[in-house]
Amino acid sequence: MNEEAVLRAEQVTKTYQMGHVEVCALRTVDFAVGRGEFVAIMGPSGSGKSTLLHLLGGLDQASAGEITLAGQPLSQLSDDEITAVRRRKVGFIFQFYNLLPTLSAEENIALPLVIDGQSVLPHAERIRTLLDLVGLTDRGGHRPDQLSGGQQQRVAIARAFINQPEIVLADEPTGNLDSRSGTAILELLQRTCREMQATILMVTHDARAASYADRVVFLKDGEIVHHLGQNGQGNSIQAIMEVMAGLEA
Repeated sequence: MNEEAVLRAEQVTKTYQMGHVEVCALRTVDFAVGRGEFVAIMGPSGSGKSTLLHLLGGLDQASAGEITLAGQPLSQLSDDEITAVRRRKVGFIFQFYNLLPTLSAEENIALPLVIDGQSVLPHAERIRTLLDLVGLTDRGGHRPDQLSGGQQQRVAIARAFINQPEIVLADEPTGNLDSRSGTAILELLQRTCREMQATILMVTHDARAASYADRVVFLKDGEIVHHLGQNGQGNSIQAIMEVMAGLEA
């Protein structure tokens, strides 16, 4: 892993009040993602995967501890400042694409620029470059209903990279795709990391998807309990499934 951490969680805890009961979703999590690294987060249902992703992306606030994103401690920022960091420094890829149905592929890719108040015209070449990167050079004018599920997710990936974010957070990016389309998306994410030195953090329940990452982090009951892919350690599908079987036992 590159020693330069794009994202760092230090002693991060998240608790929720459920009536008279306090539920601890994350417990003193220490975690970092290096520049150019592709990291997967796995764990049984209810282990805290989505909670951690939301905290790391500034979508929710930790109850204790510190999250540093692109060199900025989120606890020291106002809500508006966190929104600005999230908009300009973080790209998001969701399971269900979240494309606007009335916009073309090009317009969906450009949407983060529009939301940020930027002019799209100066970024026209980058939009074309991203369309080419995701294999949709001839689909820029198509609306989502004219694209397959895999093509829609490719548009979502291009959109996530339009602002040249410090890190892209992917939440089950292949969960709504068939096996062939899912494999193509995972190969694309892996290639993007290698060719563009992109940094990707992906939550997944799929051992096959996680095997594409450089490193796999496992959660159970809100705590990080295991890693694969460090110190030359393999993160094969079989190794990942064995760890998951132990966590679910």
